[in-house]
Amino acid sequence: MAALEGLGVLVTRPEPQAGPLARRLATEGARVYRLPAIELLPREDRAGLRAALGPIDRFHWIVFVSANAVRFGAALLEGRRDLKLAAVGPATAAALNHAGYRVALVPQGGFDSEHLLASPEFRHVQGQRVLIVRGDTGRELLADELTARGAEVAYAEVYERRCARPVPGAVAAIEAEWGQGAVDVVTATSGELLRCLYEILSPAGRALLARAALLVGGPRIGAVARQIGITGPLIVASRPDDDGLVDALLEWRRGGGPA
Repeated sequence: MAALEGLGVLVTRPEPQAGPLARRLATEGARVYRLPAIELLPREDRAGLRAALGPIDRFHWIVFVSANAVRFGAALLEGRRDLKLAAVGPATAAALNHAGYRVALVPQGGFDSEHLLASPEFRHVQGQRVLIVRGDTGRELLADELTARGAEVAYAEVYERRCARPVPGAVAAIEAEWGQGAVDVVTATSGELLRCLYEILSPAGRALLARAALLVGGPRIGAVARQIGITGPLIVASRPDDDGLVDALLEWRRGGGPA
């Protein structure tokens, strides 16, 4: 029997990121449901953004904080291969590699701003210019700490996030099956995504979410879950990529999760 046979998993990532995770889960035997909770849209004024940044080679480092930042922001690199690129984690690095770029720095031991800041390359940045490529919202820790270390930091906010607007009936259909016991685990790969999921569900759906097991990409997301009243088990992945999420779910199942 497949390791996740009979386990119902609700994947809430935006398209197209939901696809690879859904396929991995299905390969392990899970029964997969998809309800994207966030939509990602390219920034409309991309020409204005590019002009405001000036020559891209004036930056000593260009940091991509996610694979989505690469998806919407790789064009800023203008095909140049002589730029120093940093990626917050391996999925982001893989996206840059796929786009044809070599990554000079991926933090060791963890996939977040804290580990990137702990890298030797970022300990002494006095007088350096750093560009952070991201969406329209996000943590300020990286920019704040680099600025405190003497760097000149700029943002390239290359896409916008908004809570999804599911097609009519989609939420009700998921909630109906969920209410019959079809969904055992809900995935959440960011706090913002989790808040959006809560927003698009009906009161009955929120009650189901509050009791569900939640597969999260890190402890900060688990803290958001508790803030919004989710009291079910937390399955915290050691890393937020597909492999990390699936490995955490497999370990939880082996340890006594629902059969």
